[in-house]
Amino acid sequence: MDITIGAVGRHKSGPVLELYKTYAARLEGLGRQIGLSGPNLYEVEAAKALPATALQAKEAELLVAKLPALGPVYILDEHGTSLSSQSFAEKLSRERDAGAGHVSFLLGGANGHGPAVRSLAQSRAATLLSFGPATWPHMLARAMLVEQLYRAATILAGHPYHRS
Repeated sequence: MDITIGAVGRHKSGPVLELYKTYAARLEGLGRQIGLSGPNLYEVEAAKALPATALQAKEAELLVAKLPALGPVYILDEHGTSLSSQSFAEKLSRERDAGAGHVSFLLGGANGHGPAVRSLAQSRAATLLSFGPATWPHMLARAMLVEQLYRAATILAGHPYHRS
């Protein structure tokens, strides 16, 4: 099952990017053993000069335009459901085992997700996923997401990284 991450904003060099790359490389290596590939990251940016609502809508349109046509979609959103690492791994495993060829994760910008992403929740039965009630910088949320994807892979592979 291919994993795609669509995100608003461009990573700049620094420790958060290095953290993302570390877990992405780990996921790529372990994922092959258990039927996962990726993560494939695409980044989008809209003109910052737009008013907040217009910027939010444009970012959402750009995210959706590059979204793979098939497969489950997880939308990272503060109003989403928080899953334990074990539950997240089980959910990915069920989707992989049911034949999903692709799974996508969408991270919005500072203003959150616009209407084009929100409409996915109805049209593709997307899952709203939250990292809890705290607000996280969206670049750090990327690193957190790829770490949780790696952790899910270790759980599915029976690797000792996740100790519960």
